[in-house]
Amino acid sequence: MTAGHEARVRKVEVGEVRLRTSVRGEGRPLLLVTGLGASLDLAEPFERALVARGRQVVSFDAPGIGGSTPYRSPRRMPGLVRTVTGMLDVLGYDEVDVFGVSLGGVVAQQLAKQAPHRVRGLVLAATAPGVGGMPGAPSALLHLTTPRRYRDPEHYLRIAGSIYGGMARTDPRRLLQSVVGRVRPPSAIGYLGQLYAITGWSSMPWLHTLRQPTLVITGDDDPIIPLVNGRLLAWRIPDATLHVVRGGGHLFILERPDEIAGLVTRFLDGERLGETVRVDASRWTARPPGGTPAPR
Repeated sequence: MTAGHEARVRKVEVGEVRLRTSVRGEGRPLLLVTGLGASLDLAEPFERALVARGRQVVSFDAPGIGGSTPYRSPRRMPGLVRTVTGMLDVLGYDEVDVFGVSLGGVVAQQLAKQAPHRVRGLVLAATAPGVGGMPGAPSALLHLTTPRRYRDPEHYLRIAGSIYGGMARTDPRRLLQSVVGRVRPPSAIGYLGQLYAITGWSSMPWLHTLRQPTLVITGDDDPIIPLVNGRLLAWRIPDATLHVVRGGGHLFILERPDEIAGLVTRFLDGERLGETVRVDASRWTARPPGGTPAPR
């Protein structure tokens, strides 16, 4: 393992919060935003795969998550994004590519709208447009109301398949180290603050105004984010490409870190992602092996 693969972790002051940040590798910077309750440690295998492909990965713990301090009072999504842009200022980044997964994809959408000059390319993974999209399975959403899965390995093993789908259905122990063993459990106030930030939020009214080249990646076995949400994002964003991960669950960046990292870097480098099909303003790359590319 080269030294460039090791993260440089430090805490920075941004307004009233102190954020734990990580910078790994050298090259064109990519801001990676993780999901609900997840500290930056969650995506380490994926970060390493990106760094091996010439990217510098910048990540952080959201306020009240992992090693970051919470807000004194909760913020809505625009307020959270102001904290993110403040962090980029402190770290010295004027413009970055942005990869957001799950709740991090919501942050990424808001960032692309609120500070478009800071976002070069946009990748939205396992995420949705909020109100106006299709909610996940009720049982999965119920489990997301508590961060217990990050603290209790046995609880995680009982519910992993029903909330994450994909590999978690057949081999939940394989992901156990990534989900429970690697992640710093969130504070209650931080977790509730993230739920507050997303409540009532929607990007549907303004997705058509986004001008960044955008890759939407979604699994077809994701109980939290049904596939139709990826279709909606790719349909509404003018310069969007949709890629469906066949058999992929909500945690496909951990199930297939090398595959997804290769896909992301090729897209951000401007390469054509195999054959695509034009559907209105968007391009679809969802296709079965050896089959004809077509939206599902």
